Amino acid sequence: MNWILLLVMISFIELSESEREMEYFSPRSCKELMEKYKTKEDGLYYLTTPSGVVYQTYCDMTTAGGGWTLVASVHENNMYGKCTVGDRWSSQQGNNPNVPNGEGNWANRVTFGTAEAATGDDYKNPGYYDITAQDVSVWHVPNNEQLDRWTQSSFLRYHTETNFLNNYGGNLFQLFTRYPVRYNGGSCPSNNGPSIPVVYDVGDAKSNHNLYGPHIRGTAEAGFITFRVFNYEKAAMAICSGIKPNTCHSEHGCVGGGGHFPEGAPRQCGDFTALDWDGYGSHTGWSASKQLTEAAVLIFYR
Repeated sequence: MNWILLLVMISFIELSESEREMEYFSPRSCKELMEKYKTKEDGLYYLTTPSGVVYQTYCDMTTAGGGWTLVASVHENNMYGKCTVGDRWSSQQGNNPNVPNGEGNWANRVTFGTAEAATGDDYKNPGYYDITAQDVSVWHVPNNEQLDRWTQSSFLRYHTETNFLNNYGGNLFQLFTRYPVRYNGGSCPSNNGPSIPVVYDVGDAKSNHNLYGPHIRGTAEAGFITFRVFNYEKAAMAICSGIKPNTCHSEHGCVGGGGHFPEGAPRQCGDFTALDWDGYGSHTGWSASKQLTEAAVLIFYR
């Protein structure tokens, strides 16, 4: 009887130690994983929110000191479908002024997709709203690229270094709560959100600029990431990747948006807004290059 009791006690102690170890090993971000657990390899890892939600995402442990957590990707599944199914970062409910926020995913806690498929579909994990970060990093990776080739195949990568998120609540969820991506929620340029300078890890300001159509190159400055801008018709866009618009034709150089785009309705409505205004991938007029149009936008925190 004493031996049985002893075995039960030993098993209980081992289980308790295992539980404590599991509780201890619950990093909240890739930065914590790197600093506390000395993890240095890029790849998929499990993170945990304070409420106990466990999720898998990609950690970039090498760029600019590492510790970058993938929290979202914006992927245009159909440029010809205007605010249709799959446009999670704008609206899946059509071009509708009665739904000014569209899906509202820039400022809610809805999650979708998987990290491994982030270049083939939209992605958003709990880290988007849970992690308290200081900076962002953005990668442009060709659609449907395998995860183990993201680093080699990305043609544009940049990050901020100003700790700007300290001023906006620590993540994009908080930033877009303050700057809602909502049709008719403000005017250009007086109500546009912040433009933050970036440092390039792959590509440079010139190559970034050249990914856009010539009209945008003449009306925007490269070397920045800009948040929540309006156009002349008061449609809202979420992120202008690598540029700071100097006029209000921002629909041709930004991604994500609200639920209504009045000009030429519904031609501008969708996750990649009006990047195809003068032809899909034509790289003429207001249209972006095919390379930019057919690539997912990956968003990281640190």
